[in-house]
Amino acid sequence: MKRTIPMPDKCVSAADAAALIKDGDTLTTSGFVGIGVPDELLSAIGARFLETGHPRDLSLVFAAGQGDGKTRGLNHLGHDGLLNRVIGGHWGLIPKIAELAVSGKIEGWNLPQGCISQLYRDIAAGKPGTLSKVGLETFVDPRNGGGAINDISTQAQVELHTLGGDEVLFYPARPLTVALLRGTTADEVGNITMEREALLIDNLAQAMAVRNSGGVVIVQVERIARARTLPARDVHIPGILVDAVVVAKPENHMQTYATQFKQSYTNRMRAPSGESAPMALDARKVIARRCAFELPVNGVVNLGIGMPEGVAAVAAEEGLLEHLTLTAEPGIIGGQPASGLDFGAAINTDAVIPQNSQFDFYDGGGLDLACLGLAQADGDGNVNVSRFGTRLAGAGGFINISQNAQAVVFAGTFTAKGLDVAIEDGALQIRSEGSQTKFIGEVEQITFSGVRASRLGQPVIYVTERCVFELTARGLKLIEIAPGVDLERDILGQMSTRPIIEEVIEMDKRIFTPEEMDLRSELLHVDLPDRIALDASTNRLFLNFEKMRIRTQNDIDAVGALVTKRCSGHGGRVDVLANYDGFRIDEALELRWADMVEDMTERFYGKVSRYSGSAFMRMKLGAVFPEARTHIFETKDQARQFLER
Repeated sequence: MKRTIPMPDKCVSAADAAALIKDGDTLTTSGFVGIGVPDELLSAIGARFLETGHPRDLSLVFAAGQGDGKTRGLNHLGHDGLLNRVIGGHWGLIPKIAELAVSGKIEGWNLPQGCISQLYRDIAAGKPGTLSKVGLETFVDPRNGGGAINDISTQAQVELHTLGGDEVLFYPARPLTVALLRGTTADEVGNITMEREALLIDNLAQAMAVRNSGGVVIVQVERIARARTLPARDVHIPGILVDAVVVAKPENHMQTYATQFKQSYTNRMRAPSGESAPMALDARKVIARRCAFELPVNGVVNLGIGMPEGVAAVAAEEGLLEHLTLTAEPGIIGGQPASGLDFGAAINTDAVIPQNSQFDFYDGGGLDLACLGLAQADGDGNVNVSRFGTRLAGAGGFINISQNAQAVVFAGTFTAKGLDVAIEDGALQIRSEGSQTKFIGEVEQITFSGVRASRLGQPVIYVTERCVFELTARGLKLIEIAPGVDLERDILGQMSTRPIIEEVIEMDKRIFTPEEMDLRSELLHVDLPDRIALDASTNRLFLNFEKMRIRTQNDIDAVGALVTKRCSGHGGRVDVLANYDGFRIDEALELRWADMVEDMTERFYGKVSRYSGSAFMRMKLGAVFPEARTHIFETKDQARQFLER
């Protein structure tokens, strides 16, 4: 039954709003880091509890992390007795509540942020819960603990089922009795606009979920307008869903925890170019630069919190932002995402959509690339970013994003705690090694399953300031090393697990110089027509694949289409000379590349000769084209001589 609120209108004080919350209520709150967090309401609840001992034994459900890592946000609720159960996505920003959960003073679960976000919508619709593959073979899987943070958390929050022959996870719906949300302007009947907010998050879904559960919806705003004077198209939370409105003090209604208000974060205007300062050339920038080499032109990319945030800055420096679409999980599409305590905001976006809709897109495979943080990795390629002994960071949206992106880049320093590096004369110098090893024998918690990714053929690399690894069917493989770095001392000597080592190349020297890398020209240079040339006088086709990167099926199709165009009008078969120096192809695409080449061979080719200066590439070519192993050479002259026999 709907709770009755005896008030003449919906505008009340924060203290009166806190009094609406009863012992045992189940709260859900809005926010992403410091964006959209109702600090006025949370502070009032904490103050009332300290004064009266009520409300107590509350349950809390939240999706994204909401706090500054110290005292703000959900940390206002971090008092023994105020909470008894918490289900959340990202815990690293709320240490006061995390400590209660880790110490066993409250029940606690860490579930994927996107699944909680989508669950709000399913609760609103009266559905029994949310079905998803997100979380399979991670710590969220019931076979691996079901996301429980401690031993007293025994009620299952996620169930394993089989549907249509596939394993799926079921996240049961639970009634929500109070929503604490935030907007910009409320009119006297409770219609809410969000024109000065940086994000929409899940406000509408949460309000509907609580309203349809018979609960109370309380919204914090900056100002009050006359009833029904707000433009209908600007109303994000209709007044029929809102029970109470609280006007906040400015200090409790910052746009982000780093910025009181910035017009460009509302995305109602576009910021001028050059507003963001370039990054200093340090380990963080080295990592971001190497990650930027993986950016897919015209693709859609997610950048996670922490180390990956720098990729946006590098992309801006290199003039790449207009040639790809960066996104962030709270609903940002396009533009340049912000970092630090501004994370979640962005400037010059194409759109800002609800968080649950963003995760629909992510979970369905909409991301061409995800670049995410790296805290621990093991020899199988498993990654942990969520739990380290008694330190509870939480998974946030990491599981949704990493599990479903078409390709993944994990980014982080090679060691932690005390690492000091310098970049001088185009090389990396390790002045002081970090005391904490990141590449270990077995991760403490599986936030990303390398075993699952390898089995499903998902391309994954691991980027650090001193080297790069690739996930293979046999586990982690070292593929690149930074100039100035010693393999034995600086890499193998700092790992608890030994990677596969075959052929290792040097990381691009441009990464370690202060000048711009001119990455835009490299990634955007459409030179395929120049790579495929037919000399009709010698009846010979030249394929120059030097330093070419094949990332997608579209790349393969483009090569096949151009070869067909060159050869179909020739009137006979052609001999082929193919240069594979520096050629790279994602492992999952190798067989598709071979199928394309076989098709071209059947239709157009006579004798085929291939060459590469890399012994490892020659070995791979021999595996992909086993019938032509004797036609794969080290030099161009050797390959040409074969055709002239």
